[in-house]
Amino acid sequence: MGQAAFMAALIAGSVVLLLIHIVVQAFAATRELGSAWNAGPRDEGLKPKGVLAGRAERALRNYLETFPAFGILALTLIAMGRVDGLGLIGALLWLAARIAYLPLYLAGIPYVRSLAWSIAAAGLLLMVVRTFV
Repeated sequence: MGQAAFMAALIAGSVVLLLIHIVVQAFAATRELGSAWNAGPRDEGLKPKGVLAGRAERALRNYLETFPAFGILALTLIAMGRVDGLGLIGALLWLAARIAYLPLYLAGIPYVRSLAWSIAAAGLLLMVVRTFV
């Protein structure tokens, strides 16, 4: 597998992780508010108030904050032919740290969760650096 194909696989993995976040959040909310709420239009404005549903929602929002940047940087590196070195390491760091982040957040583990977020952010920075170097 070439480096561009490997980066494309990381992009696909990031989309799978997005879907996992969405499913986890939906299950947590449905568990609390019921399937009728989930299937309905949700006009009543009810929001889950439970710990797990709240964590799942916040983890999803947090993922969505960096997911577009990852995708743009990964595609930029592919287009520039710079899918190597710092760019590839950064992409791997971002995805691995984001995979670790979700269960850490759901379990309410402080500090280690923040470390995972920091590693993911460092991965994005490495990707940025590779676009210039």
